[in-house]
Amino acid sequence: MNDKEELYDEAVDAYADEQYDHAIELYQRALAIDPDYADALHGMAMCYQASGDLDSAIAVTRKYLEKHPEDILGYTNLSIFYQRKGMVPEAEAANAEARRLDWKRQLRTVTKPG
Repeated sequence: MNDKEELYDEAVDAYADEQYDHAIELYQRALAIDPDYADALHGMAMCYQASGDLDSAIAVTRKYLEKHPEDILGYTNLSIFYQRKGMVPEAEAANAEARRLDWKRQLRTVTKPG
């Protein structure tokens, strides 16, 4: 299986079955094909979080946000991971950035000529 979408779908199934290590391996294989595959990066971070490895979930998400600084979901997830780790100021900052980006997105749609 070499298609990143197939690997992603299999990883989602493994996640649903709580086979987090297997899902992470599948996400890594999908990322070997496309290192910027956002869904795989988000999925891998969620697997790390679900398995209790918040440090890895945070690291994957921060690395992703370096390349995609406008991703609202990335900041939302980062806020959740920080909160679960007890890092309240960091969680609040990530949440504020997600809100700021969402407002910015909303303004673009409101001010866009008809």
